[in-house]
Amino acid sequence: MTIRLSLAALLLSGTFAHAQQTDLTIALQLEPPHLDPTSAAAGAIDSVLYSNVFEGLTRFMSDGSVVAGLAESWEISDDGTVYTFKLREGVSFHDGSAMDAGDVKFSLDRARAEDSQNAQKALFAGISEVTVDDPTTVTVTLSAPDGNFLFNMAWGDAVIVAEESIGAIKSEPVGTGPFKFAEWVQGDSIRLMQNADYWGEAPALTEATFKFISDPTAAFAAMMAQDIDAFAGYPAPENLPQFEADPRFQVLVGSTEGETILSTNNKMPPLDNLKVRQAIAHAINRQEIIDGAMFGLGTPIGTHFAPHNPDYVDLTGMSEYDPEKARALLAEAGFADGFTTTLKLPPPSYARRGGEIIASQLRAVGIETEISNLEWAQWLEEVFRGKDFGLTIVSHTEPFDIGVYARPDYYFQYGKPEFQELMETLTGTSDPEQRSALLRQAQEMISEDYVNGYLFQLAFPTVADARLEGLWQNAPTQATDLTGVRWTE
Repeated sequence: MTIRLSLAALLLSGTFAHAQQTDLTIALQLEPPHLDPTSAAAGAIDSVLYSNVFEGLTRFMSDGSVVAGLAESWEISDDGTVYTFKLREGVSFHDGSAMDAGDVKFSLDRARAEDSQNAQKALFAGISEVTVDDPTTVTVTLSAPDGNFLFNMAWGDAVIVAEESIGAIKSEPVGTGPFKFAEWVQGDSIRLMQNADYWGEAPALTEATFKFISDPTAAFAAMMAQDIDAFAGYPAPENLPQFEADPRFQVLVGSTEGETILSTNNKMPPLDNLKVRQAIAHAINRQEIIDGAMFGLGTPIGTHFAPHNPDYVDLTGMSEYDPEKARALLAEAGFADGFTTTLKLPPPSYARRGGEIIASQLRAVGIETEISNLEWAQWLEEVFRGKDFGLTIVSHTEPFDIGVYARPDYYFQYGKPEFQELMETLTGTSDPEQRSALLRQAQEMISEDYVNGYLFQLAFPTVADARLEGLWQNAPTQATDLTGVRWTE
């Protein structure tokens, strides 16, 4: 009887009030096509798995800085070509097997192999040899100094995987991170569970479910009903004022590495004509797209570089909105009556909404577009791999990725030799002032060649329960890092 009275008293006093919540349901707009970040270009994979399930030698923090990951330290040779990494001890994969230098060698050799399916294979092209010195020491030898090497190793494409788990990695990923894969209900959600054997600090969350909600209207309904706790990269910016006025929620609006561009097939006639590409650039009213598709969220850009980067050059004046100039350039190029091309749009609302606006703007100068709405798997197959497109809209969310313009086989097919030489020089340069000068030249070259239509830097709005803390506001890489997320009550 005494025990019952004590329990009753405790309940009345509130001591047995709500236990601290440790699970989270967070929504994303895009579902990954599979779960191997080392063999696909889809950023949606990293959005779920980066730093949660998989880790690399180094990693990005929320401010874009690069810090130690699975490598606790490293030494660099005087000539800048040899990196000796000291790995953390006691690190295990989620299947219980030890992570050691052999796994690092396997991962880097696999990424740079001739038959590699890694979407960022160029990141590893400068590696000439990877050697295992002992279980916790690995040496990476480069063919030439690379000032970006530690930065490159922080990409999601450079995470460390085990050879034993590669066969099933696309559906059952096995990493070293603080969360391990639990379940994937395709078309609906992915569930992660806390890794009790994690080598580092345990996360506050014991379970996290990623829900995939592609429709902006459904996203609003789910958030308002509090069926989800947060939506990272909320797809309907027109709703943000309503959430800001509701004390149940917090709204975080950050920046991304996402250069949103009207990607142009530089090898497809008539888009292979510089004057045609220039005409397209002058036919586009960036602010109208930002206002109409993004409800004012987004920073205009005139080249493929993030405005928050200290080396950014504002080149928007190179492609100011001037439809009369666009029509004149088309006439000079031999297309006074215009032409027709394809406009293939992936699922994000910036692409679908922006595509309708751009189609109207191009039509006004005589360019007709045949719009196709594609799912991501289709877009990757037709556009990214197949290069079967005239125009498309996509946000390049990879960090510091102007180097993709040096790849002649990249989907927009530029690869100018002079630009390739510029990137090679940049890679071998460590002096900050010299690097800044080279980056300015690179931005100017692709702007002057009108390789793509440069639209805006993608903003990153997140709507979340007001009691959550630790969510990333900015997106220096495409990730939903849950390692520091916790409930405050």
